[in-house]
Amino acid sequence: MDREQFEKRKKMIYELICDELYVPMKIREMAILLSVPKEKRQELQEVLDALIAEGKIEVSKKGKYTKAEGNYITGTFTSHQRGYGFVTIEGEEEDIFIPAEDTGGAFHKDVVQITVSSAVTGRRREGKVVKILSHGITQVVGTYENSKNFGFVVPDDPKINKDIFVPRERSKGAVSGHKVVAEITDYGKKDRKPEGKVVEILGHINDPGTDIISLVRAFALPVEFPTKVLNQAERVAKEVSTADMAGRMDIRDLLTVTIDGEDAKDLDDAITLSKEGDIYKLGVHIADVTNYVQEYSALDEEAKERGTSVYLVDRVIPMLPHTLSNGICSLNQGEDRLALSCMMDIDAKGRVVGHKIAETVVCVDRRMSYTAVKKILEDKDEKTIEEYQDFVPMFGLMKELAAILRKKRMQRGSIDFDFPETKILLDDKGHPVEIKPYERNVATKIIEDFMLIANETVAEDFFWQQVPFVYRTHDNPDSEKIHKLATFINNFGYSIHIGQDEVHPKELQKLLQKIEGSTEEPLISRLTLRSMKQAKYSTISSGHFGLATNYYCHFTSPIRRYPDLQIHRIIKECLRGKMNDKRISHYDKILPEVAKHASDMERRADEAERETEKMKKVEYMSAHIGEEFEGVISGVTAWGFYVELPDTIEGLVHVTSLKDDYYDYSESTYELVGQITNHRYKLGQKVRVVVTATDALLRTIDFELADETKKGDEDE
Repeated sequence: MDREQFEKRKKMIYELICDELYVPMKIREMAILLSVPKEKRQELQEVLDALIAEGKIEVSKKGKYTKAEGNYITGTFTSHQRGYGFVTIEGEEEDIFIPAEDTGGAFHKDVVQITVSSAVTGRRREGKVVKILSHGITQVVGTYENSKNFGFVVPDDPKINKDIFVPRERSKGAVSGHKVVAEITDYGKKDRKPEGKVVEILGHINDPGTDIISLVRAFALPVEFPTKVLNQAERVAKEVSTADMAGRMDIRDLLTVTIDGEDAKDLDDAITLSKEGDIYKLGVHIADVTNYVQEYSALDEEAKERGTSVYLVDRVIPMLPHTLSNGICSLNQGEDRLALSCMMDIDAKGRVVGHKIAETVVCVDRRMSYTAVKKILEDKDEKTIEEYQDFVPMFGLMKELAAILRKKRMQRGSIDFDFPETKILLDDKGHPVEIKPYERNVATKIIEDFMLIANETVAEDFFWQQVPFVYRTHDNPDSEKIHKLATFINNFGYSIHIGQDEVHPKELQKLLQKIEGSTEEPLISRLTLRSMKQAKYSTISSGHFGLATNYYCHFTSPIRRYPDLQIHRIIKECLRGKMNDKRISHYDKILPEVAKHASDMERRADEAERETEKMKKVEYMSAHIGEEFEGVISGVTAWGFYVELPDTIEGLVHVTSLKDDYYDYSESTYELVGQITNHRYKLGQKVRVVVTATDALLRTIDFELADETKKGDEDE
């Protein structure tokens, strides 16, 4: 049913329940009264659920629907290890704080009904849980501990602040120290622990790889592919035949390269580049995954559900089986491959003056690594230049064109944050032996620039075709955060122009250019980044703030991102003239959910990647307790400040460890200020710290200031 019809039904059912002659009834009784057939009962349920979510009606324990007595709001509960929690309401920016005594026994991720207090503490609204509507978590990953006649599971997720009681006969033979998956059978009450049963033993806490597997299970990341999906992948992964090439543009004679990391196995983008007069002819050729992954197939459903490949420190959990991702869909050197190409004519000012999107056949001449291309272009390494001499002129052209494209992007206001990613090297037992920043170089930037221009070109083309599409959007920053940033940078003599409560990305970009190389650069860069919103997938092209463009999509990675695969299907239907009213209606119906689910799965993947990194950083630093390091204050809170080391590891200096004074947190200047000494600790400040403790369960690292540690020794 469409949105208008849904709203009409909601209004009608709400009026029925509000009628003074209405007697509380169950859904079955209501369906009979309204003559709703059995096959349509799910639609009635959706309407009732929506009214509950809006706090207009409520349902009793016996399943009877009545008008809500109080002013109820429905949302998702996030618990905190200290007992309190927060409720997130869909469509609202700010969470509602729930004090520990008002959680009503709610469990982490429960869908709850709350009342909001009229009293406001500070600026945050407070609420009270009045009813638990449904449980968001059914299984918990944790460490099993044996007791005399029973056992219990200590959850890995610190947000789940209750241990799970496990009767001995339901422990599956687990022993103390086993990492297990426990299914919750009873969520407990305020004064009674939840109960559960062990459904899977993942391994002992000391076994190599058990830590990562536990995290994979905690995030419910799908690892194994169903047999049906693997069989289908085997069946479709046939070598490219003459029949496959029919009707495609054959560009195998063009000099073609892929440029990736040394250990990359799924190569989904290849580049061709030449110059005719003043025009650069850039081809970005992307693996035609949709040729092998048909809509509604088992492969497609699995890829849609996964949404994205997940890159953990010791493994990749792919979106598609390796038969496809590392085989027929990977643009491997010397192999004929089917591609979807965006070929662009770009002038000396970086403007795309003409383009063509086509189904093609490619054959990669050389698989290059970022390191080799950097050696050619930056290090001028003679041996590497000789090895790839046939390709060197094209790499020179690439560097030239990438610089032009980057300059044009910067002129319009594109914001480029250059915070390094983390590279973690593990030994064969999964223990971290080295952690270092993974810096972008000339070669990674070239590929970045070429992918950006292809994504933009495709997005703009399909926006003007006015067909259903999936865009990559990035909303304007929250005006309150921008005003806060503007006030803060005034302290350093900088300013940004804000027009009608909105800021142009060029203003933030100019600010970042002004502070480059200054002592306050790390501080202001971080605050600017924190004022921005997260990018997401959307069916509406509302623009990309960070890239300062009206049109952007993800076209270049269909092996590892479902939105790319989805739009390839749409592009091909348009190229083949098959985008009729029926198909437009089909895509209008399915794409909003595809975009939302892909955004959710991307968040989950990012969080899992972050947590595995934190886990390995904690393990690494546990071998460096007592050692001294220099770092930069990367975050300031009322309970202390975070310090980031050059290798990207971050730890907390707790305010209680600062022995020389009592410190107050200043929210306006992001600093801790000594009440007696007026000593200040602020974002971006360099400090020397000593590692004092690590916590593998909470994934935290504790630092103390080096001079405070020495002072403590002297006091003794």
